Amino acid sequence: MRRVREPAHLVTGPDGRERGLTTRRPPDTTPRGTTPPGATPPGTAPPGTTLLGTLPPLYPEWLGGRTFCEAHGVRFPYVAGEMANGITTTAMVAAMARAGMLGFFGAGGLPVDEVERAVRALAAELPDRDNWGVNLLHSPAEPALESGVAELLLRHRVPRISASAYMELTPAVVLCSARGLRRGADGRVLRARKLLAKVSRPEVARAFLSPAPPDLLRALVDQGRLTPQEAELAGLVPVADDITVEADSAGHTDNRPLAALLPRIAGLRDELAPRFGYRQAIGIGAAGGLGTPGAVAAAFALGASYVVVGSAHQTATEAGLSEEAKAMLRGADVADVTMAPAADMFEWGVRLQVLSRGTMFAARAARLYRAYQEYDALEALPASLRAVLERDVLGASLDEVWERTRAFWEVRDPSQLTRATTDPKHRMALVFRWYLGSSSKWAITGDPARRADYQIWCGPAMGAFNRWVAGTFLADPAHRSVTQIALNLLEGAAVLTRAHQARTCGVPVPAAAFRFAPRPLA
Repeated sequence: MRRVREPAHLVTGPDGRERGLTTRRPPDTTPRGTTPPGATPPGTAPPGTTLLGTLPPLYPEWLGGRTFCEAHGVRFPYVAGEMANGITTTAMVAAMARAGMLGFFGAGGLPVDEVERAVRALAAELPDRDNWGVNLLHSPAEPALESGVAELLLRHRVPRISASAYMELTPAVVLCSARGLRRGADGRVLRARKLLAKVSRPEVARAFLSPAPPDLLRALVDQGRLTPQEAELAGLVPVADDITVEADSAGHTDNRPLAALLPRIAGLRDELAPRFGYRQAIGIGAAGGLGTPGAVAAAFALGASYVVVGSAHQTATEAGLSEEAKAMLRGADVADVTMAPAADMFEWGVRLQVLSRGTMFAARAARLYRAYQEYDALEALPASLRAVLERDVLGASLDEVWERTRAFWEVRDPSQLTRATTDPKHRMALVFRWYLGSSSKWAITGDPARRADYQIWCGPAMGAFNRWVAGTFLADPAHRSVTQIALNLLEGAAVLTRAHQARTCGVPVPAAAFRFAPRPLA
């Protein structure tokens, strides 16, 4: 079963009832006893066996869609997903690119100047490659930041962009899709870059699978950000080249099961593509819950062209997370996760999935959100509640936190402070968001004084990954490079796929065939 790179011959015994596999063709190579020209010479299979068929060699490279690999110039249909605040580091993205995979720098939550430094570093390290990219995060509370990151990615000609957390199309993401569109010699519409959209709702998928809305295109033309020709061509192609179906994942998630969500989105793709007359295929990828070979194999079996892995990569040697936070993740099981308010979409009530084991972040963040719902201003908080929040959650007085908050927004986006002067509810949200934003940074830097407040994005896949690697070489943090994680997940998925193939052919496959232990791979 594990020798997936060799053909496996399906044979039956003399009575025709029992079936098995062999790597040697039996002497009686066909039911009629004829050997096709060029067939493998007879081997030493058990006497009396008859060849029923052959499972061809299976390579991890072949598990997904070949069109995806060709379009992105990669060997493997595998993507290192963007983890915000630079947790998916430039080192991780570069390692993936050199290994023939695709990776996205986690630009979400970072100021434009930090994103620019990362882009410059990647462009310098990977001058002859275009199988790398950067995340564009939907930021409804900070549209100027989203627009600034989009313009930066276009200015530096970043070859791949992963758009995530979108609830609706914005000028920024449409600009990234449409800028640079042109006609090829064969009449096809060619893109200057590839855009992958991560979605978890059919209505959002529909928007990315359709051409950009005319009103958004007209506005961008009127602003001089698109040419009329680019806008015209944008009406002929989908906003996204590929759709990543995000199931029950870390961070922003709708907690949807992949087995229900991916076929729904794929069906929507199959409905819209002929309606709009697209000439190029749109790939459907899978993300969320992929922490074991079985999960990866299942995603490909559902029809995914590629897989996107996030949670398990947070424990990789290249991940931009403190050793303390990585150790907490390595101790997680599948149920050690919960939902908590999101810093970037706090006022919308959006929640994200985080680690619950070893940290009080989720409970403390929920207490802040309840206070935000019940009161209209910081001044309206009862004295007893104010004292509890200052002592047990913020670790500082509300006045101190406001001063830190004001200093942050003076640099980041002064318009937030202008609004806060006339909207006390928004001022309260900014103060509470200080805790949510800081808690992620404390986990990244490993602040020992705030360990109980670490916000660590985590899905059930992390626990499944931990159980899979237990007792193997990947249990050692020093061996856990992002490429070793990726190669073992793919190799294991290929082994499990071969086991499924054999079982569907009637072979009594033992349970052990569905277990793959990680090992050093090149």
